[in-house]
Amino acid sequence: MPEIFSPRSNSIARALTFGAPLVLFSLVAALYAVEWSPWATRAWAPISQPVQFSHKHHAGQLGIDCRYCHTGVETSRFAGIPPTETCMTCHSQLYTDQALLAPVRDSLAQNRPIVWNRVHDLPDFVYFNHSIHLAKGIGCVACHGRTGREMNLTWQDQSLYMAWCLQCHRHPEQHIAPRDQVFDIHWQPLAEHGKAGREEARQLVKDYAVQSSGRLTDCYTCHR
Repeated sequence: MPEIFSPRSNSIARALTFGAPLVLFSLVAALYAVEWSPWATRAWAPISQPVQFSHKHHAGQLGIDCRYCHTGVETSRFAGIPPTETCMTCHSQLYTDQALLAPVRDSLAQNRPIVWNRVHDLPDFVYFNHSIHLAKGIGCVACHGRTGREMNLTWQDQSLYMAWCLQCHRHPEQHIAPRDQVFDIHWQPLAEHGKAGREEARQLVKDYAVQSSGRLTDCYTCHR
């Protein structure tokens, strides 16, 4: 009776048995890497602007408080983009002839706002409120990273994926800050300060009346 399978069939079967899972694993790993890469998330990629504004210079070196420019951050869901008049409060006297600031001067002269490029652009189906996060002790650095310490050009510091949001909502004590450190650009998580820091963080969760994790992870909290 003639052979049904050739002698090399065993080699092919072994290759498929061990190779197919490896190929599948590699494909999944590659897709995962792409999904979390800056190409997909837009994170860690500096965004060019009509005026190359430096948070590192203004907030870090000059010590200008975040709220001076982002005036609505404590009272509304949107932090607010400063009007040209805010920029010209200083730049009507400082660096008045700098070519870099020509768009600012033109904006004021023409009474036309500067069109900034969005850095943090959430989908329309996601509800986010700056004011409630600040009121509950979640400071600027927790989401925006070391903006005032490192960013000459601003970039998105986190993926903004739902998994990232949920991680904070499930463990707010890892990101909560004392009231006087909410706008501190040098803030570091209390959990990094040992047992005492972790205990202080848990107490702040109670003091701020942060809701239980079950309420914070309900769909309607962010999807309205």
